[in-house]
Amino acid sequence: MALDQVDVDQQEATMSFFEHLEALRWHIMRALIAVGLGAIFAFVKGTYIFDHILLGPARSDFWSYKVICDLSYMLYDSDKICIGDIQFNIQQLKLTEQFYQHLVIAFVGGAILAFPYILYEVYRFVKPALKKSEKRYSGLAILSASVLFFSGVLFGYYILSPISINFLGNYTLSEIVIRQFTITSIIGFVLMLSIGAGIMFELPLVVYFLAKVGLVTSATLKQYRKVALVVILVVSAIVTPPDVASQILLSIPILLLYELGIFIASKVELKYD
Repeated sequence: MALDQVDVDQQEATMSFFEHLEALRWHIMRALIAVGLGAIFAFVKGTYIFDHILLGPARSDFWSYKVICDLSYMLYDSDKICIGDIQFNIQQLKLTEQFYQHLVIAFVGGAILAFPYILYEVYRFVKPALKKSEKRYSGLAILSASVLFFSGVLFGYYILSPISINFLGNYTLSEIVIRQFTITSIIGFVLMLSIGAGIMFELPLVVYFLAKVGLVTSATLKQYRKVALVVILVVSAIVTPPDVASQILLSIPILLLYELGIFIASKVELKYD
């Protein structure tokens, strides 16, 4: 069985350019099928996802708000920093808006659910070019990438989203303004924070592969630490809504991940020196 696998890997490694394209097409097809299956599940559960997940941070009984309120009683023995009711009125402005956003929920939900399998298909495509030692740790790499991504999604959902929604939902420029939000803005807002944080949490893995091919070193990362701080703040400002709290909250873990990237790069250098 092992010999058969070696033969398959050797055949794939010696394929022509067009044969590689054909193989890539099938890897993409399988990944899309996985996304499609996840999307079907998310579409069926679309109402639940919208009411209980996407609108969760807009409710005062959301888990994050409960934790903040418990912390308030621990620190101040009062509800000083508890989150009250958020004035949230949702409206539909376009005839197709609800159906279109239902499809968005399905597609994004399917992509999130299929993310580990998508990584597996990426690994299968690049597998023939990997060394034997690299193949040995492929499972760990896929697991690490998945854990980092889902950790970022959870961070964006449970930390960034509620704080941002509470700030922006209650922000008042004038008392004559009536707060009414579209379905598109709510779904897009929560997904942007969650998916954006998930992608940014992949930083340590990106640094690992860049260090492995010699594009970055731990010394370079240390040298440009201040530049990285500015870049992270700018990217955080783009990903998050225009409030300082969300920007700082996203920047802190990314900076910690950057420091972890320096550590990872130094370990890669010791291994290949």
